[in-house]
Amino acid sequence: MTTKSVPITVFARTTAGPAHTHRVIVPIDLPLVFKPWGPFPGVAEVRDQTGAWDRPGPSRKTWFTDGSQADERLTEVVDGHGFAYELSGFTNVLAKLVSGVRGEWSFLPDGTGTSIRWTYDFRPLPGRRWIVAGPFTPLWTRYMRAALARMVTVVQDTPGATMEK
Repeated sequence: MTTKSVPITVFARTTAGPAHTHRVIVPIDLPLVFKPWGPFPGVAEVRDQTGAWDRPGPSRKTWFTDGSQADERLTEVVDGHGFAYELSGFTNVLAKLVSGVRGEWSFLPDGTGTSIRWTYDFRPLPGRRWIVAGPFTPLWTRYMRAALARMVTVVQDTPGATMEK
């Protein structure tokens, strides 16, 4: 029996071009942009990265501010347009709710800037979909929006943001 996934998507716009936005966000310093919010911890550090975070294949461990961790693997990269990754091996409450998460990003031209779309596609464990699709979704959406707003600031503050079209 398969359980339907629960996608949560947020959007933002930056005045930087798609290629610049992609170059900044793919390898972004996670502790800089994932801060604790509500019931969710921030990212404390990344450990054991197996290669440059710019092509499919590398993995790493993400450690959270509450001492928990998750495994992350970069699965797709389309230069200047988007990327995807898988998260699994959660040691926090998510271990009781989901078997894993697929993160997907796209960077699309939008006038003189970029439209950013970020989706977390949660794979709930059997009998847990109602929690993820119900009370969890609005809270996680706010967490993602806060992190994405910080990322947009980093993109726009990184040299080269306004020089590229």
